Amino acid sequence: MTQPSAARGDQWTFLTNHARVLIALARDPEARGRDVAGLIGITERAVQLIVADLEAAGYLTRTRVGRRNRYTIDPTVALRHPTESDHPVGDLLATFLHREDTPDADTERAPS
Repeated sequence: MTQPSAARGDQWTFLTNHARVLIALARDPEARGRDVAGLIGITERAVQLIVADLEAAGYLTRTRVGRRNRYTIDPTVALRHPTESDHPVGDLLATFLHREDTPDADTERAPS
């Protein structure tokens, strides 16, 4: 088995920061940008730019509630890449949010 190349980096992950921001806002629709930034490990400005991208693409809407924003996600919008465009973003969110909604999420295990 080959080892990860140091030149290519061994810190890659499967999800983009756009996906992480969307998941974070799905978990907490009233989260502040600085809280999302801290959770994900990016800057608050990066979160603002990503939220603007997601809003422009129709994945979420921002509603002002007092001094805060509340985010509403449209789970029916298709994923952007052509190879995944037959799936709505709600499928991706369900993958990450489902375990949190399951009462025994911590004790569930795959069958042996």
